[in-house]
Amino acid sequence: MSDPGVKTRSEIEAHEVEKIYDDGMIRALAGVDLTVAKGEFVAITGPSGCGKSTLLHLFAALDRPTSGTIRVDGYDMNHLRHSNRFRRQEIGLVFQLHNLLPRLSVLGNVEIAMAGSHRPYAERSVYAQKLLGDVDIAHLADRRPTQLSGGERQRVAIARALANDPPILLADEPTGSLDSASVEAVLGLFQRLRQERRVTIVLVTHDNVVAGVADRIVQMLDGKVVSEQATRSL
Repeated sequence: MSDPGVKTRSEIEAHEVEKIYDDGMIRALAGVDLTVAKGEFVAITGPSGCGKSTLLHLFAALDRPTSGTIRVDGYDMNHLRHSNRFRRQEIGLVFQLHNLLPRLSVLGNVEIAMAGSHRPYAERSVYAQKLLGDVDIAHLADRRPTQLSGGERQRVAIARALANDPPILLADEPTGSLDSASVEAVLGLFQRLRQERRVTIVLVTHDNVVAGVADRIVQMLDGKVVSEQATRSL
């Protein structure tokens, strides 16, 4: 039998996944089957409480399934030994709330994500500056998060999520608190990252317009996947 902590292949697979809380009172996921190919951009949609954020959290090893199996980038989530190291190396996380450290500069917020990584300390600032350039805010490197607009803070959060070159980017309602211009800019950035870096992106949203930029839309209801629709030729 292969070591469940050893990486085998790059994709996301969920099979008959259930997640139950409060001694069976809440069934957040009720047998989810889903596969995401390497380099694919998938949007998971559905009403509040349908289980879409719960599923994303399982992909990120922020929680574990009650039953069923999940493999992310070849790792078995049921038997993952070092979840923090897994997230640092394999996953970039972007949330609706940016969770930036207010006392650090924009550059510092990106650089700190590399703590504990294999990147030499002397190279971290230079690479953080490059990432800020990649998301078009290098000129804001010395500012504090409180001096930025919502859209700019989300770009910092995306740069931070990319700090350790993860193959997978998971985004939970990343445009939920943004104005329409910022939404368009962030979605354009996701599309560019997917094309240039071949990052696999799974985005959770309740907004059908936001979901429409993905390659495939997965609709959830009552803890299950109820439909899947390709938005363009892959």
